[in-house]
Amino acid sequence: MTDIILLDGSIGQEIVNRSEGRATPLWSTAVMMEHPQIVADVHLDYFKSGATIATTNTYAVLRDRLKPANLENQFERLQESAISMAEQARQTHGSGRIALSLGPLVASYQPETCPAPEVAESLYREIISNLAARADIIVAETMSSLRQAEGALRALQGSGKQNWVAITVDDFDGTKLRSGESVRDMQNLLDLYRPDAILVNCSRPEVVAAALDIIKEFGIPFGAYANGFTGITEEFLVEAPTVDALQERDDLGPRVYGDFAMTWVAQGATIIGGCCEIGPDHIADIARRLTDGGHSIC
Repeated sequence: MTDIILLDGSIGQEIVNRSEGRATPLWSTAVMMEHPQIVADVHLDYFKSGATIATTNTYAVLRDRLKPANLENQFERLQESAISMAEQARQTHGSGRIALSLGPLVASYQPETCPAPEVAESLYREIISNLAARADIIVAETMSSLRQAEGALRALQGSGKQNWVAITVDDFDGTKLRSGESVRDMQNLLDLYRPDAILVNCSRPEVVAAALDIIKEFGIPFGAYANGFTGITEEFLVEAPTVDALQERDDLGPRVYGDFAMTWVAQGATIIGGCCEIGPDHIADIARRLTDGGHSIC
């Protein structure tokens, strides 16, 4: 049938859940400072569930996110810890690839806060320079606007790695980015910067299909990994939010989420997985369905 790249699920959220600590604006970054082995254990559990990619816990390891907590001096240490834990899990498992995660600067889901593309390019390039040699893929995640995506795409140029960009769409209209801009307008950026894949991430699974109907016409590999939140709340869209401002759905177990994922495969997606609140059990269910359906997981 089809070769499918099976991503892992939530990284930061899963780390926070396992730590049983108090929610903080630094989320899993704080856990990684105190209990790095939890990070390696999360990666390993996803590999055991059938995922072929370990996404580094670097989503929020950004200077502008560490600075308010007076932790900017821990930037290099946290980067090293994140990629080392992914490498450890891969070695223990015996196979797999590593995707270096670049999260949105300043804040998630708030594209109005992002810096100009040339500024973002410089900030992201520092991370790429430090870590790209140890990764197989670089993925710019949760890009909420064209401007935000452009900053990341500029930085990805010349990395020598597979470059992916993942956009996040409106909770109720998958044809729009969270900025309100049309997903269709991503075409110009893709033509200019030519990433290796475009994905939809950290969006409600119900709206992903509408976005995929558009991006499947862009002429490059595409896929999706949705979240398990009820929606992005106003309480979260503040400075230095904590994850307890977001509510986990109680109707999105592995079987239900797997139904969505297989719909995306039917649309032509060749890269699938999960985002926040989607755990190893969800990925294991998708892996089983892919195998039963005659697909090859790669």
